[in-house]
Amino acid sequence: MDQPVAFDDIARIPLPGDNVAIATRRLEAGTQIQREDETFKLTHTVMEGHRFSLTNLSSGDPLLSWNLPFGVATTDITPGEYVCNSGIIDALSLRDLDFDLPSTPNFEDRIVPFDVKKETFVPGQQVPATDKPRFFEGYRRDGRGVGTRNVVLILGTSSRTGSFAKMVEREFEGKLGAYPNIDGVVAVAHTEGGESDKPNNYEYVLRTLSGFFTHANVGAVLAVDYGTESINNDDLLAYLNQNGYPTGKVPHAFFRIDQAIAESLSQARQIVENWLPAVNDTPRTPEPVSELKIALQCGGSDAFSGVSGNPLASWVAREVIRNGGAANLAETDELIGAEAYVLQNAKDVETAQKFVDKVEGYKELAAWHGTTAEGNPSGGNKYRGLYNIVLKSIGAAMKRHPDVRLDAVIDYGEPMVEPGYYFMDSPGNDLESIAGQVASGCNMIFFVTGNGSITNFPFVPTLKIITTTERYELLSGEMDVNAGAYLDGQLMDDLGAEFFEQTLRVAEGERSKGEKAEHAQVSLWRNWRQTNANNLQQIESQPSPTGKPIPISDPMAPLTQTFRSREDSDGNRTSDAVGLLLPTSLCSGQIAQKAADTLNDLGVGIPSTLSRYTALVHTEGCGVAGEETERIYTRSMLNYLTHPSVKYAFLMEHGCEKTHNDFIRHHLEENGIDRDRFGWASIQIDGGIDNVMRMAEAWFRAKAETSPEVTFADASVGELTIGVATSGVLDPTVAKTAGVLTNRFCSTGGTVIVPGSDSLWSAETFLDSTTGGFNGHPSIHHGGRPEEPGLHAMENPTAHWVETLTGLAAAGPDVIVAFPGEHPLQGHPLVPVIQVGSPDIFATFERDLDAVASPETVEDLVQHIAAVAGGEKGPNAGLAHTDFQFTRGLLGVSM
Repeated sequence: MDQPVAFDDIARIPLPGDNVAIATRRLEAGTQIQREDETFKLTHTVMEGHRFSLTNLSSGDPLLSWNLPFGVATTDITPGEYVCNSGIIDALSLRDLDFDLPSTPNFEDRIVPFDVKKETFVPGQQVPATDKPRFFEGYRRDGRGVGTRNVVLILGTSSRTGSFAKMVEREFEGKLGAYPNIDGVVAVAHTEGGESDKPNNYEYVLRTLSGFFTHANVGAVLAVDYGTESINNDDLLAYLNQNGYPTGKVPHAFFRIDQAIAESLSQARQIVENWLPAVNDTPRTPEPVSELKIALQCGGSDAFSGVSGNPLASWVAREVIRNGGAANLAETDELIGAEAYVLQNAKDVETAQKFVDKVEGYKELAAWHGTTAEGNPSGGNKYRGLYNIVLKSIGAAMKRHPDVRLDAVIDYGEPMVEPGYYFMDSPGNDLESIAGQVASGCNMIFFVTGNGSITNFPFVPTLKIITTTERYELLSGEMDVNAGAYLDGQLMDDLGAEFFEQTLRVAEGERSKGEKAEHAQVSLWRNWRQTNANNLQQIESQPSPTGKPIPISDPMAPLTQTFRSREDSDGNRTSDAVGLLLPTSLCSGQIAQKAADTLNDLGVGIPSTLSRYTALVHTEGCGVAGEETERIYTRSMLNYLTHPSVKYAFLMEHGCEKTHNDFIRHHLEENGIDRDRFGWASIQIDGGIDNVMRMAEAWFRAKAETSPEVTFADASVGELTIGVATSGVLDPTVAKTAGVLTNRFCSTGGTVIVPGSDSLWSAETFLDSTTGGFNGHPSIHHGGRPEEPGLHAMENPTAHWVETLTGLAAAGPDVIVAFPGEHPLQGHPLVPVIQVGSPDIFATFERDLDAVASPETVEDLVQHIAAVAGGEKGPNAGLAHTDFQFTRGLLGVSM
């Protein structure tokens, strides 16, 4: 008979009185546990971070952690039973597990709305000020506070200019040696404001950009636009002035791209170069800790986040507040069910009620989109023991130290003007929430993670706190602080004092792990499409695409051009052979890009097997809800993996996202696709960034060494699939050119895909040349693949150019022909985008466009398409001016 193991060696309870415990390591079914005078046996294998019962529970009894209820028993539960709800069984069923799960749940989620009882409310007290205030070396900005870093910011005002901002940033990489006091020329590129119509998040975007513009870590700022976007520099300047942001205290310029990219890039570079000497001359000076504003964040949370990591972050935040500084708690939907704890110590009843109103408002926002905010926990959260939103929220709320009072509730990105502890309304999506906190003035970020999130922000240092020693040892290259030392026996006061000193060192210039790794991302609170629930049923009842091509009413003469196709040993022909690095979520995106850049530099398999490597960096896979959104994302991901231009594909997960590697494997198998044809790596499971970079290189090297060299053969352009799309004002000549091009390709046996929302479908000159009419019903899903050649209309829920382009490229085209109506458009990282402009547009942007729209010269355009498809030339705009972004559809909402 096995000897019982001592409870304290294998489990923890957050507070005495809890009736379930958290396993601190994997425990096998049948394990006997000795707790005080009682011995009991585990009914099932319990993974690290998952919970088992400590007492006899009857059906209807609450399950308690931190003495707060997170569920209600649906059956009688005995000591040693693995406690599980239906959500955890469903989430774990997608994983490759080597043990059996319970067949049925034994508790259910239940959330009771929280009411502020005004008649019994007792105002709280803030933690007393310290009598020994501390100092650090920071950048004093007149009227803007104190910075912990000193950067020149290149601000893409909308999604349209994000890629240009990145190009400016690259102009200065490795070239700041003469300016040792500058921490970087840093781009902020985001996904918002690129539509023609005013978005629902209009004010959120402008408030966030304004906070970035005047942030204390910014020594100078260049805001970039085209002027035609729904959010542009004119909007930003007006918002800054109307809301009293201190623009006069920061060197700045508003830059409009009104000529070719090369000339615009040269001008932007010169503006920045002129600022560098003065920015470099800004000194660090002794400043009080009262100038620190801490963003409190968590991501990839686990069962120990609320036990070790969040309490450690709250300990140091308390010390900053004792010194007169500020801290900012965020992620509204990740506090659902924890209202009672958050409001145990609040300034006044108005502040308490405002907090509850924000939580209830978030629930309503989710309901407009056919979902619930309670569905927040990701697959990674559940894998590591966070069964539902209440359990996640209770742990997240521990970022407020019990001694600290909630002083204020603010809107997303609203400036913090007084010291104290703030709550900021924001989504549970880590990057979207962080952007708001930075905009509100935070100059340091504490990021607590159980799984090992590698998130960093471009111009505010991030200190990543991991919750367990085992995970810290696995990811020590990425993590700054091991809160797991508390679980190992170190006193929280000692650990907190050490972390406080580390915080001051980083505030005055010591590099964080993320800064040393040189990767960061930005995502603003993304636009939501619905403002009420009235049209939800109408959206959900839309007819499904027919799958059948749209007939060409009057076929034209077929095309005679050929293109240079690639042939493999089985006789399959493709236009390209790309090595794809596909991140399964936002947080692994920059690492996938680094891997692609490294493989291109090394030339692994180029040109004998592959033409190049690319990564598809996006902001999705975590922190979004909606079944429609998940379907679009999954369909697009699978179609990118199997895209005709992709020879080999390597998936890179972060490890804690909803759409992790096992999620993708599951859907590959459902669709009959062999998952073993792809490479796989996990940043959090495989030991960090360097390890997964090496894994990717080794996998592609092995593929290149065993793959026969490519051969080429001429093929008819009728074998090609092309995408055709317009953006902005549609010129009649453009519509006619697109129509003739479409007709002739389809008449040659080719496939043409046009977004269903494109203005071409309402242009008589296009319809006269193609279908003679269109009933508005798409033939393929967004990101779907045509099953038959011919003309197809793709579902397209938004007018966002990059989202349209991303869905269109997933449909499998060899080349996309874009007709910009106002200015050059971003290209695609995988599928080449040829840009054809009207005579007026071409006259201004000749160097960036590939051809002039003309129905009479379509054969010349086809010859150009053939040359690009065969790899003999590339788009004039190049591969640097590209972007990628999955749409969330009409019902996606940040969570």
